[in-house]
Amino acid sequence: MLITGATGFVGSHVAEQARERGIRVRSLARPGADTELLRSLSVEILPGDLAEPHSLFPVCQGVTVVVHCAAKVGDWGDLAEFRRINVAGTGALIDAALAAGTVKRWVQVSSLGVYQARDHYGTDESTPACTSGIDGYTVSKAESESLVQEAVRTRQLPAVTLRPGFIYGPRDRTILPRLIDRLATGKFAYLGNPQKLMNNTFVGNLCQAIWLAIERDDVIGEVFNIRDPRAVTKQEFINTICDAAGIRRPDRAVPFPVARAMAAVLEGLWRLLRKQDAPLVNRARIKFLGLNLDFSIEKAMHDLGYDPASDFTEAMPETVRGLGKT
Repeated sequence: MLITGATGFVGSHVAEQARERGIRVRSLARPGADTELLRSLSVEILPGDLAEPHSLFPVCQGVTVVVHCAAKVGDWGDLAEFRRINVAGTGALIDAALAAGTVKRWVQVSSLGVYQARDHYGTDESTPACTSGIDGYTVSKAESESLVQEAVRTRQLPAVTLRPGFIYGPRDRTILPRLIDRLATGKFAYLGNPQKLMNNTFVGNLCQAIWLAIERDDVIGEVFNIRDPRAVTKQEFINTICDAAGIRRPDRAVPFPVARAMAAVLEGLWRLLRKQDAPLVNRARIKFLGLNLDFSIEKAMHDLGYDPASDFTEAMPETVRGLGKT
């Protein structure tokens, strides 16, 4: 099994579970990547980079399963750079995997972010991905999905695509820790109505979906929304984190129209100044904190057999309490 992004959050969990199942795991790693956990799991580590196509052919030799977790992630940055990693890199990996001639399953870990940035109320997979997204990440993830689906149709790539929402769980070293830091300042404010829903996805639930996608032969070519069994409100999401971290719950909210206007002004200014860091309010963060993100997982439950065991009520407090310990 080849796992891209195995040195990261989701990929490390897939690698750990694969080794527990007695499966041989291979990972590509860029120079300087933290491979300590993978080495402790006896994962085979080969040098490679999605941005360097020539490095991918040796990594794919003899591989029967590819779990493609690696991606450039973020809510700000040059679209061309996101495309270089997430789109061109995925295309190069597909070429390498098919050239190897041994791949029997490809699991594409995509994102619910590929849907249009609007309120969603039970949106399912019949709604097409939006290729004119609001940031480089979501645009490139939608485009990489298209590459995979085209390869399924024209090159017999045995792929299944999973679209998780906001992923949380042990070993998250970026998004959740930064959110906690922001909450700890006491300056956090909701953007619009805090009763709107999140697309929360515990990493353990996502891993269950990944294994089902690997094991099921009747779902090749399919796309599945993945989230927790229960979508929670923004307020429950934030309050649960605060309670677990011992932080005062926020009670301020910025009206949605005001937040949207602020994002437009700040994004324009940041582009003019060519700033590398994201503005405090941008359209991606408004989507995360201001839109209703309710996506149906009925197809995954019915067709994939997805039966997520972990509910947010238990999983998030455990995650917060464990930050920095894994």
